[in-house]
Amino acid sequence: MTRERDMAEDCSQLTFIHAWRSLPTFEGRSAFASWLHRIAVNQVLSHKRSRKSWLEFDTDALLDESSEAYIEAVAHGASEARNDLIDVERALARLPEGARYVVVLQTVYGYSHEEVADMLGIAVGTCKAQLHRGRRLLRERLNLAAENS
Repeated sequence: MTRERDMAEDCSQLTFIHAWRSLPTFEGRSAFASWLHRIAVNQVLSHKRSRKSWLEFDTDALLDESSEAYIEAVAHGASEARNDLIDVERALARLPEGARYVVVLQTVYGYSHEEVADMLGIAVGTCKAQLHRGRRLLRERLNLAAENS
């Protein structure tokens, strides 16, 4: 999510510090990994807010042949997996910022509307609208890319 190695390392370190300090409050209502992942996402979002700039979601990771997304696409017999991922990467990168973050947090990371709204500091209704808008724009852009190829 940071697209910057140094920032990602800083956020990782701060995530573990925050998790260590918050460990007594972990209630076990969710898996530990989910709890830790949410702390990490919140840390990145907080860091970005404090820098007064929103960086792009790391869609380049979708193109990395060692990435989970790429391996899974190839494993399921997608002979044009790389081209499909390039189209998705381009379409995601062109989404408006708000829609892009909602789509990524919900679709890629699996957070609920309420969780995403809380993380981004927006209303649940806004989150739902951004998700709908983002999916519609992705569909349009991917259909356009398919027609042009």
